[in-house]
Amino acid sequence: MDVGVGLPNTVPGADGRELVAFAARAEALGFSTLAVLDRLVHDGYDAVTTLAAAAAVTERVTLAPTILLAGCWPSPALLAKQLASVDRLSGGRLVVGVAAGAREDDFRATGADYRRRGRWLDEVVEEMRRVWSGRGRVPGIGPRPADGTIPLWVGGNSPAAPRRSARYGIGWISGGGPVARYAGQADQVRAAWAEAGRSGSPRLGALTYVALGAGRKRRGGDYLLDYYAYMGPKARALADGVISDEARLRETLDAYAAAGCDELLLFPCTADVEQLDRLAEVCLRPQERAHD
Repeated sequence: MDVGVGLPNTVPGADGRELVAFAARAEALGFSTLAVLDRLVHDGYDAVTTLAAAAAVTERVTLAPTILLAGCWPSPALLAKQLASVDRLSGGRLVVGVAAGAREDDFRATGADYRRRGRWLDEVVEEMRRVWSGRGRVPGIGPRPADGTIPLWVGGNSPAAPRRSARYGIGWISGGGPVARYAGQADQVRAAWAEAGRSGSPRLGALTYVALGAGRKRRGGDYLLDYYAYMGPKARALADGVISDEARLRETLDAYAAAGCDELLLFPCTADVEQLDRLAEVCLRPQERAHD
């Protein structure tokens, strides 16, 4: 199982130079992917802009918005151009996670219709793919992606997500939740792929929140309480569930691997770069020793 790491672009107060240093250090340590979260009505950095900055200081690591709330965007053509620009700037390292979204205020802010967000997401994805192939409603929008198109990683826990993954994606990524539920969700995705006649296997991903150390756990919990305030009491469960010790992190890695996860993304709940070394020691060094 590959292990990627999230950039703390949604952690309030994160310094821009800190995010850039975070990206460079994560690649140097060997994480597979640099991921970002996406939200509009929140004190955080824009997902696409953050990945553009990360592209400038990295050379190998995959870049991935996981998950980009593409259903909030009123202009598929503009989003397609921005994503293709990041893809070209990075030399074709972009993999775009998309989902419908669940925070109504993000939709109000852009004027998108929250009630039809699922249908609109499908329209956005279809138009972006047309733009990338040079067949958009208005021809001539560039640049073209480095490899002709950009892989899509469909996310979310709705009944429509597995079907959308089979229709558009390279696979599916969980939006979080208990690892005990993951194997069943993965089976639903595989079943949707088989029903759609897709060849091969879907790439299965997941994310979890980490804040190793007692001080980081408290700060990380406060961040998650704010970030998921729209969920009401469930936000407390997320805050209490942040992984703060190495033993539990190892258990989580093992559980996701056993459930069929191909890549686990660790999202730090604080912005300090130093935590990356500790995460790498737990998640990456054992793998290196196993191959020696």
